Amino acid sequence: MAAYLIVDTLLDDPEGYEAYKVKAKPLAEQFGGEYLVRGGAMTVKESDLWSPTRVVLIRFADAATANRFYDSAEYQAILPISKASARRTGFVVEGV
Repeated sequence: MAAYLIVDTLLDDPEGYEAYKVKAKPLAEQFGGEYLVRGGAMTVKESDLWSPTRVVLIRFADAATANRFYDSAEYQAILPISKASARRTGFVVEGV
């Protein structure tokens, strides 16, 4: 079953975040990840629990692969670049 890594990002340093994006995308693709959404225009319809700002949606073959990507030494090495330039909420969810 497909799984999705969903990350909501509030950019504090857009220029610094660019360095993260350049490294994260090819790494996600090495794990079979396919970017479906990458910070596009958004209309929030409901926000009782969460008010997203900039959403990234990456599809993986399954949750195990999504978690292997996120937990990999390679991704963990570049994650501090993102965390230094943005505040984030991220999760993996199984889907169709």
